[in-house]
Amino acid sequence: MAFIVGKKQDGKTYYYLAESARVDGKPRIVSQRYLGSAEEIAARLSESGPGEPDRSRHLAFGDVAAVWEMLRRLRVAEIVDEVVGARRADAAASVGTYIALAALNRVAGPCSKLAFSDWWAKTAADRWLRLPPGALDHRRFWDAMDVIDEEDLKQIERRIVSAMIETFGIDLSGLVLDMTNFATWIDSGNGRAPIAQRGHSKQKRAGLRICGLGLVVSKDGGIPLVSHAYPGNRPDVTQFGPMVRELVARFMALGAEGGDGDVARLTLVYDAGQNSEDNYELLDGSPLSFVGSLPPSDHPDLLAAAKDRYEVVDEETFPGLVAFETTKAVFGKERRLLCCHSEGLHEKQSRGFDQTLAKAHRQLTVVRDRLARGRTRKEKEKVEAEVSAILAPRWVSQVVETTLSGEAPAQLRLSFRTSQTARQALEEELFGKRILFTDKTPAQASTAQVIADYRSQEAVENDFRQMKDPKVVSFSPMFHFTEQKIRVHIFYCVLALLVAKLMVRETERAGMHMSVRALLSSLSGIQETVLLYQGERGRPRARRLNGGGGSPVRPAPGSAVGTGSDVRVGLPAAPRAARNRRAHRHAGPQGRGPAGIGSGQAHRADLPRISQSRDDDPRHSRLD
Repeated sequence: MAFIVGKKQDGKTYYYLAESARVDGKPRIVSQRYLGSAEEIAARLSESGPGEPDRSRHLAFGDVAAVWEMLRRLRVAEIVDEVVGARRADAAASVGTYIALAALNRVAGPCSKLAFSDWWAKTAADRWLRLPPGALDHRRFWDAMDVIDEEDLKQIERRIVSAMIETFGIDLSGLVLDMTNFATWIDSGNGRAPIAQRGHSKQKRAGLRICGLGLVVSKDGGIPLVSHAYPGNRPDVTQFGPMVRELVARFMALGAEGGDGDVARLTLVYDAGQNSEDNYELLDGSPLSFVGSLPPSDHPDLLAAAKDRYEVVDEETFPGLVAFETTKAVFGKERRLLCCHSEGLHEKQSRGFDQTLAKAHRQLTVVRDRLARGRTRKEKEKVEAEVSAILAPRWVSQVVETTLSGEAPAQLRLSFRTSQTARQALEEELFGKRILFTDKTPAQASTAQVIADYRSQEAVENDFRQMKDPKVVSFSPMFHFTEQKIRVHIFYCVLALLVAKLMVRETERAGMHMSVRALLSSLSGIQETVLLYQGERGRPRARRLNGGGGSPVRPAPGSAVGTGSDVRVGLPAAPRAARNRRAHRHAGPQGRGPAGIGSGQAHRADLPRISQSRDDDPRHSRLD
C-alpha cells in the first residue's frame, strides 16, 4: 500500500511517498521516495519542470540488471546461504550475496576484489541491492570465500544446476566434455596452492603455474552442468573418471533416466585425448552413451580403404563429407566405427601444413647458409640434433629430405628438398580423415546423427574460449594464492559462464542470434543517467533516467528505474529511535545481518531499501 507521509526538520515539513508491505507476517515500510516540500510539489504540479541540471553522470545499467536478474532466477545467493549456513550478526552481507556479486562482476566487468568497489560505484546496481559502504571492501569478499570448502562447492553447483534445469528446461540429451587449463601468476615458492602446478600450458605460458578445469556442457546452449578443477600437472585423461562419476550422480539425482532405458540415456561427447582402457571400462558400466574419436594414424587399415567405400552422408547438412561404417575391436569390445573424410578439413590441414613447411624451409635455409660459410664450431651430432628439431613438427619429416655431408665442423654442408610424391601420399592417406566410434547402434543413431554429436564439441570449445576473453566472462584477473580461494574463484567464474550462456540462449529463443560479447555490448548501451539539480540550499535533487541502444530491460518490481521520477539525494536525519527500528528491520534472520538477496529479510532484491544509494550523494558523483 502506498501513502504520503510528512516529516519535520528544522521547523519545515518534507513529504515522502512510502510503500508498506507485510514481511514475515508483519507490516513494514519497504520503499520510501522523497517528494519535496509543499512548495516544491506545487511547482512540479504546475508543470514548470525542474529546468536544466547542474551536472550529470552515467551509470552502467542494462548488462548489470540483466545478469542480476538471471542470478535471482537461479536463486544463487539463497542456495549458497542454505549450504554454508548463517553468518555472524555483524557481517555486512551473506556469503551468497558475495558469490553473486563476484559472478556479476565476472560477467559484466572482470576486475580484482580491490577494484570492485570502484566498479560498483559506476553501476546502477544499488537500485536493487543496497549495501553498507564497507561491505564492498576486498577483505569482506575474502572472509566470505573462506567459509566455503570444496564439498560445499560441489553441493552448491549441484543445486544451482538442478534449479537451472527446472527453471529453464535445459535439454540434457546431448552433453560435451572437455578440459583446459589457465595460467596463473602464483610464485614458485608458494606451497599453499597445490592446485597450481607447472605443466603443458594451453595458453603457451610454459613458465607459469597452471590450474586445470574440466567442463561438461549441454549441447543446448553450451551451458556448464559439471565443473572439475584439478592440478595443472595432471594429464586430462586421468580426470575423466571423476567427472563422469559426478555427472552420473547428478543425472540419477535428477531422475533423468526416466522410463525406457535407451530412450533416456544421455550421450557424452569428447575427443581422443580422453581415451584409455580404464575410462571405457567406466563408461561401459554407466547409464551413458558416448561418441568419441580415435587417432587415424593408429588405424592404417581404415585409412587405406578404397574411395568407393565412402558414401555421401547428407549433402545439405554436411557438404563435402563422405563416410563409411564398420566394426572393430577397440578398448576391449567390438564397437561401431565411422571413417569420415571432409573436404573442408582436408583444405584446412593442407593450408596449415603449407605454413609449417614454409617455416621449416626458412629454418633449414638459415642452417644451410651458416654451414656454407665454413665458420661453424658445432660438431656434426649437434647440427644433426638441430635439424631434427626443425623437422619435429607433425608430418614434416615425412616429406622433407635432408642430407648432411662432411665430418669436421668447417666441412659440414646441408642440403634439403621437399618430396612432392611423399606430400601427395600423405594427403591421400591422412588429410581430411577422422575416425569416430560410439556404443550407439544404427537404430539408435544414424551416421549423420553420430557426426552431428561429435561436432557439438564446438560448444565446450567456445565456452573455454569465452573464459579466456579478458573483457567479459573472464577467468582473469585472479589475485588469489591459496588452494581454497582458487577453487572458489574457479567456481564463480564457471557460474558467470553459466549465466552468460543462459542469457544468450534466452535471446536466441526470442529470435536474436548474438554472441556473449555482442549481447553484453548491446546491453551495456542501456545506461542510467543521473541528473543533479542544485537547490538554494541543502543537497541537490537527483533525477534518474535510463535508456540507450539494445533491448529493453525490465526493472525490478517496486523500483523507480526508468521512470524519470525525482528522488531526493539523502534523507533528513531521523530520530534515533526511528534509526534503531530501521536498523533492526535491516538485520537478517538467524543473526546474519544485512545480507542482500538470499537472506529473507525485508529488503529483498525486488524491494528497495528505505535508505538512499551512495551514488545519489553528489559527494561521490563522477561529473561528465
